[in-house]
Amino acid sequence: MLKNNKNRRWARWILVISIWTFFLAVILSFVSHYFLDRIESLFFSFVILLIVVFIGIIFDLVGTAAAAAEIGPLNAKAARRVYGAKRGVYLVKNAERVATFCNDVGGDISGVISGSLVAVIVFKLMVTVPFDQAEFYLGILMTALIAAMTVGGKAWGKVIAINYSTEVMLYTGILLTRLRNPFGRSDKCDNNSG
Repeated sequence: MLKNNKNRRWARWILVISIWTFFLAVILSFVSHYFLDRIESLFFSFVILLIVVFIGIIFDLVGTAAAAAEIGPLNAKAARRVYGAKRGVYLVKNAERVATFCNDVGGDISGVISGSLVAVIVFKLMVTVPFDQAEFYLGILMTALIAAMTVGGKAWGKVIAINYSTEVMLYTGILLTRLRNPFGRSDKCDNNSG
C-alpha cells in the first residue's frame, strides 16, 4: 500500500513537472525571442544568449548539489538558526525533485532556448556578412561554441556542486528564502526543517 502511494505521488509529480516544463519553455522562449527581435545590436544579442547559457549552468549546479549534499551539516546550521539553512534542509530532503527541476527543467529549457537563439543570431549575422555559405559556417561555429561553453560550464559547475554541496544548498536556501520573503516574514519552511 505504501509503495502504491509513493508511485502515485511520483506519477503526479512527473505529470506536474511535465506541464510546468511546457509552460515555462513557452514563456521563456517568447520572452527571449521578444527581446532578441527588438535588439539590433549583435553584442546585446550575444549577451542575452550568454545569460541563457549561464542560467542553465547555474540550474545544473544547484541540481547536482542537491543530489550530492548531506543533510547533517545543514541540519546543524538550521539548529543554530543560520538564515536560509532550513530551506536548504528542505531542498536536500527533496533532492530528487530539486535535481529533476533544476537539471532537467532548467537545464534542458535553457539548452533548447539557447539553440533557437543561436539560429536568430546567425540570421542577424548573415545580413552583415556578404558570403554565400555564411549561414552554414556561422551556424556550425555558433552551435559548436555554445555547446562547448555549456558543457564546459556544467563540468565546472559539477566540480563546485560536488565539492561544496553544503555551501551551494545554503546559498540556494538563502536566495529562495529572500525571494519568498523579501521583507523578512517567516513561513513554514523557515519555522521548521520542512
